[in-house]
Amino acid sequence: MGFEELESGKEWRWRIQSVMRRKQVDSDRAKAIGGQQLAKELSILQLVAIGVGSTIGAGVYVLVGTVAREHAGPSLTISFLIAGIAAALSAFCYAELASRCPSAGSAYHYSYICVGEGVAWLIGWALILEYTIGGSAVARGITPNLALLFGGPDSLPSFLARAYVPGLDIVVDPCASVLVLIITGLLCVGIKESSLVQTIVTSLNACVMLFVVIAGGYIGFKSGWVGYKVASGFFPHGVNGMLAGSATVFFAYIGFDSVASTAEEVKDPQRDLPLGIATSVSICCSLYMMVSVVIVGIVPYLAMDPDTPISSAFAEHGMPWAMYIVTAGAVLALCSTLLGSILPQPRILMAMSRDGLLPSFFSHVNTRTQVPVKSTIVTGISAAGLAFFMDVSQLAGMVSVGTLLAFTMVAISILILRYVPPDEIPLPSSLKVSIESVSSSYSIEEKGVKVPKDATSVDYPLITKNSFKCQMTEQKRRKYAATSIACVCIGILILTLLASTSLPRFLLYTACTFGGFIFLAGLAVLYWIEQDDGRHSFGLAGGFVCPFVPFLPVFSILINTYLLVNLGGATWLRVSAWLFIGLFVYLFYGQSHSSLADMVYVPVAHVDEIYEKSSEHVS
Repeated sequence: MGFEELESGKEWRWRIQSVMRRKQVDSDRAKAIGGQQLAKELSILQLVAIGVGSTIGAGVYVLVGTVAREHAGPSLTISFLIAGIAAALSAFCYAELASRCPSAGSAYHYSYICVGEGVAWLIGWALILEYTIGGSAVARGITPNLALLFGGPDSLPSFLARAYVPGLDIVVDPCASVLVLIITGLLCVGIKESSLVQTIVTSLNACVMLFVVIAGGYIGFKSGWVGYKVASGFFPHGVNGMLAGSATVFFAYIGFDSVASTAEEVKDPQRDLPLGIATSVSICCSLYMMVSVVIVGIVPYLAMDPDTPISSAFAEHGMPWAMYIVTAGAVLALCSTLLGSILPQPRILMAMSRDGLLPSFFSHVNTRTQVPVKSTIVTGISAAGLAFFMDVSQLAGMVSVGTLLAFTMVAISILILRYVPPDEIPLPSSLKVSIESVSSSYSIEEKGVKVPKDATSVDYPLITKNSFKCQMTEQKRRKYAATSIACVCIGILILTLLASTSLPRFLLYTACTFGGFIFLAGLAVLYWIEQDDGRHSFGLAGGFVCPFVPFLPVFSILINTYLLVNLGGATWLRVSAWLFIGLFVYLFYGQSHSSLADMVYVPVAHVDEIYEKSSEHVS
């Protein structure tokens, strides 16, 4: 009574309940019984190197030309700024959850604590796809840049050069596969060693970008910034073109979530993780903006080479030798992105394995290097094989789905944490005697209200007079908050879908009115009601607190959902096939092997009392 144990019941009811079950938030007690932990080796500097290295890929060396020509023109810098602000919204949400729940798993881990097992599995499974395809795509992108750096497409040794296989109609890429295996070996050596290499490579890439800014700035002042004097003006495609450019370059910022995936390996997560995430996003935004200011200023946007905008810009101004520096920067950027793409996946696999959703093989931590070596090797072999046999460029959109789903769920988790944090947590069934002992000392006068049996108006006047009223008020507040969060999410989904579809005007206006009403109503209620007091004791205290709640996470959900909806039908068909496979894995393995399968759920307020009883029974 007052403590609900997960009942088997009918099969369908058990499956629905298991999808909603949530695991215990990070705490000192949870970590003490959590088994093997990863080595705490990372500082702020190393976190920044991981974040910047994972975010700034070779895309910046191509993206400025494509987006300037097709969308933004000279206003490209503003596009990067707006995209950076949008990415910062997700970064704020990540920073709070990473400092409160500093365990491996990133968005998967946060979703499991705040939302439930089913959603957490969905996020984890999507992230596995993201990192595998992302790493393979990056590796295949290194080969042509490396060949160009050494003299041309045919400059690589024959055993590393790409080769066409007529019978299979594929182009194999041994160089990409070898690079993935080298990075995998580095990650197996240890997080300290791999983060040192990441720091060196990222620093060299930053130096190349600073060279572009300084040398390009000199050319700009010398030539009079001809790119800003075009007849079409600063917004050649209007403000809408500039905003479309922001949506495109937003994907140049995804990657800072790799910092959150290393949370368990950070020396001081409450301080270092928020600073590492914020600094990474700030540096990336600054570098992107400086490069775009220079490049669109020294070459009119219509004259840009969409494939090699930076090197061709220098060549037009009598500096063809700069091509080698820019190409070297592209290779360095791709190598650091490759390391950042492979680094998080073993930790996602390890986190899912710890929770029982995947076989225990993936949760093994090497005693000498203190990294998940087995998961890292599986990740590396999978990515290397994919990079060797398949051109995954057409699957690049699938990478964005995993990232945007994670961003969206992290923002929703912030709303849940603030307004309806879990009021029950799972405890092992081995504590059942202690749970029953504590439960027997309480009687239920109303569902969710616990009052001692011997409470009287003399001994407990506050309880008898105010407890029921306060508890019922709190239950109503939680119900309103949960309903409002659901309304906000549904309203956002309706509005973003309508923004991307063509309907008759009457239906469009009617649906927009309905979606806008429930969205604004939900947001207004969240703003009006108080946040839950339980947020102060959620996870580890003393870390970063996301500002401007509920508005900041709500706008983050809005932006990410809009981008998700606009990824295209072909991308969603491919992702749906992968998620469908994941559904079978979860139903036939993860659901029954989950570490929460035999747990007993108890109110948060009585956890300490239960553990005290347990220690008394042991003694």
